Amino acid sequence: MAHDVEDVPHLDARELKRLLDDPGRTAIVIDVREPEEYEEAHIRGLPLIPMGDIIDWTEKLDPSREYVFVCRSGRRSLEVAKYFKNNGFDRVHNFGGGMLDWTGEGFETEAGPAGPIEHYGLER
Repeated sequence: MAHDVEDVPHLDARELKRLLDDPGRTAIVIDVREPEEYEEAHIRGLPLIPMGDIIDWTEKLDPSREYVFVCRSGRRSLEVAKYFKNNGFDRVHNFGGGMLDWTGEGFETEAGPAGPIEHYGLER
């Protein structure tokens, strides 16, 4: 069940899986790892915006939307979620266990580079 850490709601792997499987999902889930990490294994359909580039997206993303951030263990994505909360985004969540928990639960991943950001419904 979701819990808060440093005032950011956290999702576990099963909660994220349910969210991603929901055909009516409106939340945007973003992987904030580095490109080489993403290429090795990522959750199908997630856009990649590396943590180092995320500041450029503050003005490009809609603060009224809901966001979930994903990284390897949940630490970097927590920092990204806190950054967005501090910049007017109220509906942000962290995937607390990160890709370590995702693969630990046996959920599917895929390898390969991220597609163009526009492919995911986000614009530069």
